[in-house]
Amino acid sequence: MADVVIYTKPGCPYCAAAKEHYQKKRIAFDEINVIDNAAAQRKLLALSGGERIVPVIVDKGEVIVGWNGG
Repeated sequence: MADVVIYTKPGCPYCAAAKEHYQKKRIAFDEINVIDNAAAQRKLLALSGGERIVPVIVDKGEVIVGWNGG
């Protein structure tokens, strides 16, 4: 398992930008698609304080809700 986990949904431009950021920095990450995955949706809501927003990024234990750029 990578040090970074990114919770995403298909077609999300902010998710794509976050993934591109980590790829450019050559930082490995695990991507979890929350669509049709109830357990992942519950985890995302817990991490985001109940906000239905993607991406939610867990980077070495730090939770980042949304993406404004690297």
